[in-house]
Amino acid sequence: MTAPTGKGRPTPKRSEAQRRRSGPVAPPPQPRKEAAKRQKLEAAAARKRVREGAASGDDRYLSKRDAGPVRALVRDVVDGRRNVGVVLLPLAVALIVVNLSNVAALRTVGYLLWVMTILLMLVDVVVTTLALRRRIREQFPEQGRLGGHVAYGLLRSTVLRRFRLPPPRVSPGKD
Repeated sequence: MTAPTGKGRPTPKRSEAQRRRSGPVAPPPQPRKEAAKRQKLEAAAARKRVREGAASGDDRYLSKRDAGPVRALVRDVVDGRRNVGVVLLPLAVALIVVNLSNVAALRTVGYLLWVMTILLMLVDVVVTTLALRRRIREQFPEQGRLGGHVAYGLLRSTVLRRFRLPPPRVSPGKD
């Protein structure tokens, strides 16, 4: 016996085929400009969701740089202490303003304050580095190289507290 040729059933009417289709109707094709505009709006909405999620501290939205338990520990250690690095930028602006003045004594005091702050910051960098290394080695002994984590902590220590992202979870003096 031979197999039947053809598909073995009658061709459905268009209305029957459309009724059987499931899912939403696809949008009509759009011109390239409109598609690009829609894609731009969708990308902006996605960026806004990620920015808001990171600002709220949601781990799902953290960047690769900020993600992970070691980085969370580094943030807590840095946020749990007061850092000299946060006064560096405001002091630099004040020094520029002082330099614009014609008062020599004011400029001398400004430079002296600047040098003192730089020296204090160097001491703070050493103390922060030692504290970060000690805490990471205590809580994550399997961590090999710590340079990236320490650099991340030192960079965070120079950012004004209110502008840090993800936001601090620990108050100064609590950790």
